Amino acid sequence: MALEATITAPTERRRELWRQIVKSRWAYTFISPFFILFLIFQFGPILFSIYLSVVNWKGLGAMEFVGLKNFTYLFGAGGKAFRQSVLNGVILFFMYVPIMTFVAIVLAVILNSRLVRFFQGYRTLIFAPYVTSMIAAGFTFRLLLEQKGGLFNIALEALGLPGIPWLESLWGARVSLCLLVVWGWLGYNMVIMLAGLQTIPRELTEAALIDGASPVQAFFRITIPLLRPVILFSVILSTMGSFGLFNELMALFYTTRGSGPMRATLTPVVRIYQVAFDNFRYGRASATAYVYFALIFVLAFLQNRYFGRED
Repeated sequence: MALEATITAPTERRRELWRQIVKSRWAYTFISPFFILFLIFQFGPILFSIYLSVVNWKGLGAMEFVGLKNFTYLFGAGGKAFRQSVLNGVILFFMYVPIMTFVAIVLAVILNSRLVRFFQGYRTLIFAPYVTSMIAAGFTFRLLLEQKGGLFNIALEALGLPGIPWLESLWGARVSLCLLVVWGWLGYNMVIMLAGLQTIPRELTEAALIDGASPVQAFFRITIPLLRPVILFSVILSTMGSFGLFNELMALFYTTRGSGPMRATLTPVVRIYQVAFDNFRYGRASATAYVYFALIFVLAFLQNRYFGRED
C-alpha cells in the first residue's frame, strides 16, 4: 500500500502541473514569442559560437575540428595583437575612468545641493551627450582634432604654436579617444551618482558640518563611503567599456579600422571584429571572444571582491 502511494504521488503532481499549464495556456501563449526569439537569436548563437571556438572555419566550406588550438594561438606568437588590445584596455582604463568617475561625483554633489537652482536643466545639459549618436560625435571630434585642417590645430597655428598630431601619434590618439569617451559618458555616470546621493540622508552631512567638519572632510568621510556601492557599479561598467570600445574607435579612426596608429587604441572587441570580418577566421574570433569574456568576468569579480567589501 505504501509503495503504491509512493508511485501515485509523482503522477498526481504531474497531472496537477499539466492542469495548471492548460489553465494558463493563454498567458504562456502571449509570453512565448520572447522565449522563442531568445532561443533563436541569443541562446542558439551562443551554443554555435562555443562550437566555432574549437573548429577552423572561414564561413564557407567544411569545418575542421582543431580542439583548443584557437585558444593556445592567442597565448603564442600569433596572439600579439590580442595581448596588445588587452594592454590598451588597461591603459585606457587608468587614463579616463578615475578622472571621469571623480568629476561625475563632484558634479552630482553640486547638483544635489540646495544651492543650485534649475538643477534639472543642468542635469539634462550634461546628460545630453550620452543620448547623442556616438558615430556622429566621433566624426565631429575627428574634424576638430585632425592634424591638418582640424579646428584645434588651426587655433594653435593662429597663436603661433605648432599643431599637435592628435590622431596620428601613439599617446595623442589615446588622449583623443579618452576625451571623446569622457564627453559621451560623463553625463551617464553623473546621473548614476546623483541617484545614489539622493538615497543618502542629508542629516548625516549636516550633522558633520555642525560638529565642525569642513565640506571637503564631509565629502570624503561621509559621502564617498556611503556612495561606494554606486561607485563600484559605475567603475565595473567603465571597466567593461574600456575593453569594449567599438563605435567610438570606428568613427574616430575609421582609416585604420578602429585600431589607431601603431594599434594604440585597438581594443579586444575591435580585434574580435577584425579577426572575424576582415580575416574570416570565425573559429579564432569565437575563441578570442570567450577569452575576452573570461577576462572581464575575472576583473569584475576582483573589483567586487576587494573594493565592494564592507569595512
